[in-house]
Amino acid sequence: CHNIYWVNKMLKKIFKILKKIILTCFLLYGFNLIASPLGVIIPINIITIFFVTLFDVHALCGFIAIFLIAF
Repeated sequence: CHNIYWVNKMLKKIFKILKKIILTCFLLYGFNLIASPLGVIIPINIITIFFVTLFDVHALCGFIAIFLIAF
């Protein structure tokens, strides 16, 4: 009985992480769609998805700042 609870808890965490990754992809895509006329495009790759998933919108703002400073 305890083992089933642990598996259920792990499945919920995995689902939560996958949901956050998918929402991050949509967030990056939406930002690129809106900011593309301005010439600001953040590539959607594993690094940007990882950091935006981990640090939310703060990482997105950081990537925008790095893009504006570097280019």
